[in-house]
Order: sequence, then structure tokens, then C-alpha cells
Amino acid sequence: MKITEQISNSDKTLFSFEILPPLKGDNIKNLFSHIDPLMEFKPPFIDVTYHREEYVYKKRENGLLERKSTRKRPGTVGICAAIKNRYEVEAVPHIICGGFNKEETENALIDLDFLGIHNVLVLQGDAIKTEPMFVAEEGGHKYASELLGQVKDMNNGIYLDEELQNASPTNFCIGVAGYPEKHYTAPNLKSDLKYLKMKVEMGADYIVTQMFFDNSKFFEFVDKCRAEGVNVPIIPGLKPITTKRQISVLPRFFHIDIPEDLADAIDGAKDNAQAKEIGVEWTIQQSKELMDYGVPVLHYYSMGKSDPVYNIAKELF
Repeated sequence: MKITEQISNSDKTLFSFEILPPLKGDNIKNLFSHIDPLMEFKPPFIDVTYHREEYVYKKRENGLLERKSTRKRPGTVGICAAIKNRYEVEAVPHIICGGFNKEETENALIDLDFLGIHNVLVLQGDAIKTEPMFVAEEGGHKYASELLGQVKDMNNGIYLDEELQNASPTNFCIGVAGYPEKHYTAPNLKSDLKYLKMKVEMGADYIVTQMFFDNSKFFEFVDKCRAEGVNVPIIPGLKPITTKRQISVLPRFFHIDIPEDLADAIDGAKDNAQAKEIGVEWTIQQSKELMDYGVPVLHYYSMGKSDPVYNIAKELF
């Protein structure tokens, strides 16, 4: 079932979460052990992130450095298939620009279609860690809007090979990202909303937001989206803080603000265990307010750890 259908068929706020593929060499059973407890709350869908290649430098016998490509968290498509088979819920793979050319993207989407995976979240993806800015793959997409256009083309039976006759259309429900505090490359929120509106007009079916810790910024974001004519479902993304260090790490990596009250409380925690308690309680209160506001789904970024999300969900669902 499409995400939009699940939302329209429910008269209450739904629960969902995002997982990371395990590191290369880890057993998928370890991933299942994190998902299993969360199934108590009947998530209609689970997002699975995609991680592009990284480059490492290894010294050769002659003393020169050799650059090698490595993918530390492979398996997104296989994990999605395993989730559908094991839990009978929808799996939503992230489809990213980085690391794919257009033909590789098309082939990946064909694989997903054949597996019965018909929901995707379309993203630009991160830059390679050793590069200051995102660089498109040769023959690939630079922007999420371009990638969205390719998925939409396939939904209309248009493939890269123009000689194909009577090609079968795919049927993907397409999600895109929204940024209540604006994307870090945008000069301002108004500019960012212009491109978000463009993606919706191109065919995006729903929006999932970047994490935020101040609900007023989400409410303002939704109001501005609606004023611009963006009327698709907007799903808030939430992440409980679980360590003291995260109040400095999260703003740097995700370009978000931490409210003063939360930052002061985490900073004053005696250890990470107390910081996690504070972070979980903050997210519970955030979630309650968002449920009262009427959000269609509460989507949690688990970062591979199910216990904080479980402790939140048991209070709400």
C-alpha cells in the first residue's frame, strides 16, 4: 500500500521509523533484533537509508597512497525485501543521486518494482566525506528534483532507452525531504520552499522533514507550505538525543538549532544515561504536541538504536 493511502485510510497519527543498514560484515539478525520490539506499535512502513561510497587511502609498497572506494553500509534493497517478507509492512528505500548514474538508478528502480516495493524517498544524498560539496556522478543527477523526474518518468512508462515500445509503467509513491530550518545550501527558507513546491508540482506525493527540536519551527514550516499551495502530507521527522555530545554534533552535521532549554538540560546531565532520559522525555512532549496538531505520521530517526524510540512509542501508541 502506498504511504499516501495508509495516511488517508487512518483517522489517527501513525508511527514509523528509519533504520540504517548494518555495517558490511554484520548479520541482518542484529538489525531484526532492533526492529522486532518496535513492531508492537504496528508501523505501516519502515524507511531504510542508503549510504553512498566513501574513499579511503591505503599506502602501497612503493610508499605512494592509493585511493580506494568502499561502501560501508550496503544492502538497502535486500533489507527492504527482507522487511516486507518478515514483517509484512511496507519498506521505503532511500534513493539518492550520489553514487549512481541514470542507468544504475533505472536498474535499481526496476529491481524495486519487481520486488513489490512501491514507495521510495528521493534525496540528493550526502557529499563524499572528503569533498566539501556534493558532486554529481558522471551521467547522474545533481539535484533531487532531477532524480524525482526520472522516477516520475518511469511511472509514466518512459525509460532511458527511447526505442522501448509499450514499456510497463512503474507505480512508485514518491516522498521528498523538507527542511523546517531550511536546507543548508539555501539562502533562506522562502527560496528553499520554492524548490520544495517545484518538487510537489513535479509529482512528489508526500514530504518527510529533517529532524527538528522546536515544534514552532515545524508549525511555521507547514503554514508556509500551505500558503504556497503545497498540500501533500507533511510528516515530521524526530530524533531523541541520546548522548551529551550530540548537542554539538547534530547542529554541525544537520544544520539545525537545539533549543536553549534542551541544550542546557543535556549539558547539565551527569552522564549519557541521564542525557538519554532527558532526550527521550523531550521527544515524548514534542510528539504529544504534534499529535494534538494532527500530523499524519510521527517518523523517528532511530540511528540503529531501538530502545529510545521504543520508550517514546510506548507512551504514545
